[in-house]
Amino acid sequence: MKHKDHPVVHDFTALYDFPLDDFQLRACQEIEDGRGVLVAAPTGSGKTLVGEFAIHLALATGRKCFYTTPIKALSNQKYHDLVDRYGPDEVGLLTGDNVVNGEAPVVVMTTEVLRNMLYAGSRTLMGLGFVVMDEVHYLADRSRGAVWEEVMIHLPESVTVVSLSATVSNAEEFGEWLETVRGETTTIVEERRPVPLYQHVMVGRRLLDLFASSDVDAAAGFVKEGAPVNGELMKIARDDWASTRLMRDRRSPRKGKPGSSKAKFSKDGRNVGNGRRVWIPSRADVVERLDREGLLPAIAFVFSRVGCDAAVQQCLAAGVRLTTPEERDTIHAYVEAACHDLPEEDLHVLGYHDFLDGLTRGVAAHHAGMLPAFKHVVEELFVRGLCKVVFATETLALGINMPARTVVIEKLTKWNGETHADITPGEYTQLTGRAGRRGLDVEGHGVVLWQPGMNPREVAGLASTRTYPLRSSFRPSYNMAVNLVHQYGRETSRELLEQSFAQFQADKAVVGLARQLRKAEEALAGYAESARCDLGDFLEYAGLRRRISDVEKNASKARRADHREEAIESLRLLKRGDVIEVPTGKFAGYAVVIDPSWDAVNPRPFVVTADRQARRLALIDFPVPVASVASLKVPKSFNARNPQMRRDLASALRARTHDLAPPPPGRGRPQRGAPDSAAEREIADLRAQLRAHPCHACPDREDHDRWAQRWFKLERDAATLRRRVENRTNTVARQFDRVCEVLTALGYLADEGGQVTVTDQGRRLMRLYSELDLVAAEALRLGLWDDLTVPELAAVLSVLVFEARRPDDASPPRVPGGRAQEVIRQMVGLWGRLDALEREHHLDFLRQPDPGFAWAAHRWADGEELDDVLNVVDLAAGDFVRWTKQLLDLAGQVADAAGDGPLRDTAREVVRAVRRGVVAYSALGDDD
Repeated sequence: MKHKDHPVVHDFTALYDFPLDDFQLRACQEIEDGRGVLVAAPTGSGKTLVGEFAIHLALATGRKCFYTTPIKALSNQKYHDLVDRYGPDEVGLLTGDNVVNGEAPVVVMTTEVLRNMLYAGSRTLMGLGFVVMDEVHYLADRSRGAVWEEVMIHLPESVTVVSLSATVSNAEEFGEWLETVRGETTTIVEERRPVPLYQHVMVGRRLLDLFASSDVDAAAGFVKEGAPVNGELMKIARDDWASTRLMRDRRSPRKGKPGSSKAKFSKDGRNVGNGRRVWIPSRADVVERLDREGLLPAIAFVFSRVGCDAAVQQCLAAGVRLTTPEERDTIHAYVEAACHDLPEEDLHVLGYHDFLDGLTRGVAAHHAGMLPAFKHVVEELFVRGLCKVVFATETLALGINMPARTVVIEKLTKWNGETHADITPGEYTQLTGRAGRRGLDVEGHGVVLWQPGMNPREVAGLASTRTYPLRSSFRPSYNMAVNLVHQYGRETSRELLEQSFAQFQADKAVVGLARQLRKAEEALAGYAESARCDLGDFLEYAGLRRRISDVEKNASKARRADHREEAIESLRLLKRGDVIEVPTGKFAGYAVVIDPSWDAVNPRPFVVTADRQARRLALIDFPVPVASVASLKVPKSFNARNPQMRRDLASALRARTHDLAPPPPGRGRPQRGAPDSAAEREIADLRAQLRAHPCHACPDREDHDRWAQRWFKLERDAATLRRRVENRTNTVARQFDRVCEVLTALGYLADEGGQVTVTDQGRRLMRLYSELDLVAAEALRLGLWDDLTVPELAAVLSVLVFEARRPDDASPPRVPGGRAQEVIRQMVGLWGRLDALEREHHLDFLRQPDPGFAWAAHRWADGEELDDVLNVVDLAAGDFVRWTKQLLDLAGQVADAAGDGPLRDTAREVVRAVRRGVVAYSALGDDD
């Protein structure tokens, strides 16, 4: 590299005592040359160094740099890292909770904060030269992903964007979109991990390689798709399957009599038990095995908060101790100092002493239900190498800088909110990506625990697949719509939204469809030429033929439908003891009704026939209506399973019907009946047009017709393609139009002679960023929150932010009484009206308000102790803090949107009342 070409890169590399990787060097050079970059690289590969170069370049050239992250915990972590490097005067932090030196040249913030600044036209944006978007693959997140695209679209053109992403298989497509919205952007993809990763399966006490040793790439720790599986694992899987089958056969009641020794014991008298051939180690066994193999520190992913906490308790109960006396003293001192400000009275309910006991032994949990301060302690001690094993949910894999030597995955399924689903190759890569600490480990290890019924080939597929594309989750919200219309006007806003990655991906799909459509249209022209007739327009003639056929089919279908309705109605009139004549089918003939079993959709009468058959008939047995021709007395005690009773009833039926006239021939087929006069007239008219057409006399008429039929079939397929193209074109803009229609109907937007403007009510909505933004704005407009006390307002606002993890059939949550209960009821009713309005406009944005946190919010705002609040609500301390922080955010937004008056004062009092104790203490550790 010539220093004179990239002097800033040269100065930057001199700050490190190791050489930069090629991809890092190339990305830095592209940024110095004035181009944006997208860097897609595996976890732990050092892509954040590229973001740090953008900061270095901004400071060197007198410009500002914003560093955005998806979660507050990451922002806090990055802020502290940058303060250590550049000093507190040069670095600021903006996360909604915290404003630290917000006008500094380098500001770390959550992506939502930057989005809000762009809509508000903040003065802080002046002099902005660079924006680093860390973890940019978050734009696939269903609930928050749109924010990343909003920022990309609305940032000034002069700003260089540095996008850092996990490895995704369509990075080039994403980079292509970035180039369309941001100008010159270079996509740099690094596939290779900085530290080789070896994949294992723990079977009982043995640690086996997942891939065959013959595979050169797997042996080097860089597995490729389709790598062969270790033969020993396949043998274990076959033995496990055979064992399971054998045990099932032995347990079967058909194999030996109940209680016999054959059913329960093998030849040597050993109890077969549950039939597992593979011993499943406990969590403590797994930890001790990893410790013996020198594979600690490790992160064990459990996918359950309860499971994480239970795993720590199991290790403590088994006497696991992974730390030296010196390490225990260091851990104890650090935890005591870090948690010094926690209220003494809350320590017990927070589980502080168990938490400290686990950490001093080198074991901890990490999940969203923990207090943010506790999570921060675990992260810090793990990075220092003092905490040896962390049992974590998958949220730990999302960006937190906690690399390990080994990653353990307990099970390959997890609860996704609706069902237990297999983890995807992308999720597997994200989890195992934590294994192997750059500069500390020469290799990383991924360990999957053997489970009964496991298929090693499926595990190998997860570990080697490289296809996990980034998919946009962008959709315009109500808040986004009013902000865009206010800033750009409706038409320009519509054009801006068409620049979204969502529309870009839809348009890319349209390219393939359009190619198919173009080929179809070329073939249609050829078919039309082949069907050409010198006497006239043959396609018009063929169209008449098809029209006659369609009218005849529709008339026949209508008659069949009429017959079906008549048959259902006749079955409805049947009673027990009625003698009927079954018109057709296997049981055609006379039968007596035992049970009418009428149903409006599928009537199934139960009958006994003259030849002693007891059967439940179906609608297909009645192509024509049926009527009772006689009646028989059916004994109350009649049992259709009793052969003698069936014989007696069938005999009585034959005697009763002996003198009846035999059914007329063709009785089982529906008669043509009276023709549909309108259809008959239309058919006659079309036939007349057909005979009068000049092509009717063509000697080559049938040959032309064959080509015409091909033309019609292909035209039908082409019409389907056209519809698919239309449905995918301008999809985001059409959704934006529907959002604007709802807002106009409610008075948030006004359309005055084609000029769409934001009303005073709309300006309130501009300040409300909640998921239920429109419900909040309508509640404000209708005055539902006026005259509430501070605890009552806290309770009613909580229903707009809280979303329960409880199952649908759980008992109703506890709700405060009085005025708060009444307002919550009114808000649910308000949501119902808005939901109906959304459905009219084919939208589905607003979920139902959830009162599950209302009681806790009410009591906490009323000054109650944490212990008393958590003892009544079924919430972990970390969850309580997280939902309270979101309530704080919304209360602040409501105060801004309400304008001068009592409600603004009450909302600000809510903020003051709930920001206390553990909530205030956790301000720098929240991860939401």
